[in-house]
Amino acid sequence: MKELSLKGKLGVDIGGTFTDAVLEFNGQRFTDKVLTTQDAPEKGVMQAVDTLLDHANASPNDVSLIIHGTTLATNALIERKGAKTAFVTTQGFRDVLEIRLEHRFEQYDIFLDLPTPLVPRHRRFVVNERITAHGDIIVAMDENSMERLAIRLARQKYEAVAIGFLHSYINDTHEQRAAEIIRRHLPNAAITLSSETAPEMKEYERFSTACANAYIQPKMASYLAQLETRLQTRGLDCPLLMMLSGGGLTTIETSRRFPVRLVESGPAGGAIFSAHIAAQRGLDKVLSFDMGGTTAKICLIDDGKPQTARSFEVGRTYRFKKGSGFPLRIPVIEMVEIGAGGGSIARVNSLKQVTVGPDSAGSEPGPACYGRGGDQPAVTDANVILGRIDPDSFSGGRMKLDKAAAQRALEIQIGQHLDMRVVDAAHGISEMVDENMASAARVHAIESGKEMQSRTLIAFGGGAPLHATRIADKLGIKRILIPPSAGVGSAVGFLRAPIAYEIVRSHYQVISSMDIKTVNTVLDAMANEAKRVVGAATTKKDLVQKRVAFLRYFGQGHEISVAVPTRKLKEPDRQMFRDLFEAEYRRLYGRIVPDAEVELLTWKVSIESPVPDPETLPLPGRIVEPLPSGKRKLLDVASRKYITVPVFSRTTLEFGARIPGPAIISEDETSTVIGGDFEATIDQYGCIDCTRLRPANPTTSRRGE
Repeated sequence: MKELSLKGKLGVDIGGTFTDAVLEFNGQRFTDKVLTTQDAPEKGVMQAVDTLLDHANASPNDVSLIIHGTTLATNALIERKGAKTAFVTTQGFRDVLEIRLEHRFEQYDIFLDLPTPLVPRHRRFVVNERITAHGDIIVAMDENSMERLAIRLARQKYEAVAIGFLHSYINDTHEQRAAEIIRRHLPNAAITLSSETAPEMKEYERFSTACANAYIQPKMASYLAQLETRLQTRGLDCPLLMMLSGGGLTTIETSRRFPVRLVESGPAGGAIFSAHIAAQRGLDKVLSFDMGGTTAKICLIDDGKPQTARSFEVGRTYRFKKGSGFPLRIPVIEMVEIGAGGGSIARVNSLKQVTVGPDSAGSEPGPACYGRGGDQPAVTDANVILGRIDPDSFSGGRMKLDKAAAQRALEIQIGQHLDMRVVDAAHGISEMVDENMASAARVHAIESGKEMQSRTLIAFGGGAPLHATRIADKLGIKRILIPPSAGVGSAVGFLRAPIAYEIVRSHYQVISSMDIKTVNTVLDAMANEAKRVVGAATTKKDLVQKRVAFLRYFGQGHEISVAVPTRKLKEPDRQMFRDLFEAEYRRLYGRIVPDAEVELLTWKVSIESPVPDPETLPLPGRIVEPLPSGKRKLLDVASRKYITVPVFSRTTLEFGARIPGPAIISEDETSTVIGGDFEATIDQYGCIDCTRLRPANPTTSRRGE
C-alpha cells in the first residue's frame, strides 16, 4: 500500500438529523451540511461529497483519504432496530444479561425499571461446557447439543449469533469450536465471539458487548458495503477509514467485524476537535459541548486530552444515571450523551409540565418548521420563534424554514394545553432543553470528580452555539469558544485523529509471583495484533506503542490504571509495578495499604500513528472593527421581551473584532447567540471568544427549573 499523499482529505459524519462533510484541499476548508437520508444514509453522504467537490473545483482523484464516522450503530442500539440475534452461553448463565450486576442505580425508587436486554430470554440458549478462570477445561463442550442448537437457529432464520462462554477471555477454544459448528448451518449469519470482542473479566459486560456487536453487525456491514460501492462508482477510489469510539482510525474490514467500536464514532470526532482547539490555545481545562439535531454530547478535556474509559453505557434512561443503560466493554472517549438536539420533540405531560426529548423528529419529517410534514414542536421550532434562527438564511439559505408552521405546532401542542403565549411556550422549551444539558454536565463532572466553573466551554455542532451562553449561565462558566467550522466540528475532528487501534485483554497475575516470560508473550501478541490493524491503514514506520496495566490490592473490587514501559519486561520489574501502582494509589486516595499483595487483572496495548502538534499563529498586526450585516428581533431571557440586536456575518469578521452582547453572529451551518452578559472577540485562529462581563444572575440563569 502506497503512503497517502493527503493532498485532499475528506471527513464525513452522519448524524441522526444532519450529515456533515468537510474537505481540506490546497490549504482551504470547504464544508457542507445536508439532511440525513434515513432510508439510505449513503445517499446523503454522496450529496454532500458532490457539493464539496464542486465548491472546491476538485475532482475525485484529488481526494486521497476519506474518514467517516456515524451514529448509525448507536441509533440501531437505542431504537432497537438491529438484526434478529441469538445468544449462546454456558449452561446456568442464560440470565446474566437480565440479572446484570444486581445493582439498583436508584436505591429508593420502588417502581424502578431496568433496561430490557437487547436479546430477550427466548432467544438466549445454553450449551453444557465449562472452563475455569485459569483456562482449564473441566467440562468439554457437548458438540452434539451444539449441533442440534445450530440446526434450530438455522430453522428459525437468525441473522446474527453472539457466543459468550464463561472465562473464554483466557481460553477461547469452546467459543471458536461453537462458531465453526454454527457457520456450517448459518453461513450468512454474523457471528460474534465475546473472546474477540471484549476479552476481559466480568461476564455481564463481556456478554452485553458481544450481543450488541452481533445485533448491529448485519446492518453496519450492509451500509459500509453500499457506501464503498457508491464512493468507488463516483471515482473516489482512495482509502476509507472509520472513526473509532476511542478516538483512533481503523479500516473498513475491522469496522465490519467490530461495529460496536463505532457506537460513539461521531461524538469521538467532536471530542478530538475540542481537544485540538484546547491544545492549540493552551487550555488545560475544557468542557466540550456538541449539540446536533438529535443529541447533545458533553465531554471533559484536561491538558489537551479528552477523558477515556474502557466501557460505555448506551441508552441511559434514568436522569443520566450511571447504570441505567447497558454497558459496552470497548475503548471509548468518555462523555455523556442525551436526547437534547435541535430535533428533540417537546410535549406537555400529565403533570402539565413541558418535557423535551429524548425522541427526535430527525430529518424525516423533522421539526415542524422544516415543512416536511412534521407537526410536533421541536427545539429548532422554538429557536425560530425566539429569533435565534433566521428562517430565510438557515443552512446558508439553501433550506427555507416555515415560521408559521413552527408557531402552529407550538400553539397547538404546548400553548393551548398550558394557556400560554407561543413565545412563552418557545421560551419554556428552550429553558427545559438547556437545563437538561446543564444537568447532564453537572452529573458527568460529579461522576468524574471534577468541577465546572473554571473550565472553558468549547461549543460546536449545529445547535450548541445557539445555546452556549445560556448553558454557561447555568453552569457558572465564564468563557466560551466557538471555533471556525463549528457547525461541522465532528467531521473536522476526524481529520485530526491518529490512525490507531487498542487491544484490551485480561491476564491475571499476582505481582510478587508474576510470570515475566508469559506476560511478555501476551504483550507481544497484543502489540502485533494492534499493529496488523494499524498497518492495514498506513505504511508509516514511526508508530507509537503505549501500555497500561490495571492493578488493585488483593481482594479489592476495582482496579486503577498505570502506564508502564513498552520494553521487554525483566525479573526485577515486579518491584517497578508495585512502585508505580502505589504511587498512583497514593495520589488518588492519599495513602497506601502496606504489605498488601498487588494483583494485575488486565492489560491495554495501543498502537497509533503520530499526530503533529497543532499549528500556533502569531497575533496579526491590525484590528478591524466589525460592521453588522443586519438586525433581528431576539427574545431577551431576563425580561421575556423581544429586543432588536445586531447580526454579524462570521465570514466578514477579522482578528480583534469586538462584539458586545446581545448580538448574533451568523454562518452557513449555525449561528452564535451572544448573551447580554458576554462580549465576543475574534482571535487569531478565527474563534469567537466569548467572555462573561458580569456574574450570572441566579434568578434568570436558573428560571424555569
